[in-house]
Amino acid sequence: MTWAVILWLLGLGLSAFFSGSETGFYRVTRIRLVLDALEGDRIAKGLWWMINRPALFVATSLVGNNVANYVTSLAIVIGVHALEWSSAMEFVAPLVLSPVIFIYGELLPKKLFFQAPYRFLRRGGPLFLGCGVLFAPFSAVLWGFSKLLELVMGESHQQVQLRLARRELQSALDEGREVGVLTPAQRQLAQGLFSAAGESVMDFALPPQRMARAQLGMAKEDVLRLARRQRSPVLPVEDAARQRSLVGYLRVADVKLGPDVELREVRPLLAISATELHLNALMKMHAAGETLAKVVDEEDNLVGLLLLQRLVEPLLLGER
Repeated sequence: MTWAVILWLLGLGLSAFFSGSETGFYRVTRIRLVLDALEGDRIAKGLWWMINRPALFVATSLVGNNVANYVTSLAIVIGVHALEWSSAMEFVAPLVLSPVIFIYGELLPKKLFFQAPYRFLRRGGPLFLGCGVLFAPFSAVLWGFSKLLELVMGESHQQVQLRLARRELQSALDEGREVGVLTPAQRQLAQGLFSAAGESVMDFALPPQRMARAQLGMAKEDVLRLARRQRSPVLPVEDAARQRSLVGYLRVADVKLGPDVELREVRPLLAISATELHLNALMKMHAAGETLAKVVDEEDNLVGLLLLQRLVEPLLLGER
């Protein structure tokens, strides 16, 4: 009977641990794990490695929960036989003990890990990582099934990671606003930054023909009239003598304040690759101090014009 009690407590403990760890992994703040891992914390490094492999983490949790359920069921059967009860008690005992297992093996640990995920994951990290190694042969089978499902459903684990990271970021921003760390404007700016940072620069570029062009030698008044008609603070400039190719751009304010009566000097067009991301293009234009750039393909052909204003707008408007 003693062994039955020990096995039952062991199974209950394993069920609580794996059920709570599953909640903790989805709830833990990844930024804190990264910082501790960079400081050399081996447990944090292991947990971060596991989080970046969700298929392995899920497989370990599933195998662990199944082992816990098996041990618990075995303990009940051994206990019934040790007490020499009738075989009907093998069906009654699980029904009687199910509420206890549900509360202390599922509900309570999930609640604790939800409220303090990092603390409990940090303490149980060595055990979970050890189980990950121990259950590796079984986890490999489940991992193979997950890869098969990825092929069928067309959704990779990277997409799941991005979705989890996005949800965590949104939660962090909301908490920062609630405690007064972030103002609404700062929260909106952060949301816009993370929303647009990974988008292609081509999503913000204008087709070259969409912008009216000034010409070298054009009279100052004509340039200002064109800018007013287009309602644009900048204009690309072309040279009619060079087959109407772009030679740069002008800022309307510079033309208006300048002493020249004709357009003679222009600013160079910064070249940005069509494969660049939004944030990289924004940083390059800001560092160069330019408000207009040209987007070129791999063969250096013009494929678009990029206004700094169009890159900044998503940051001020929040999510696109």
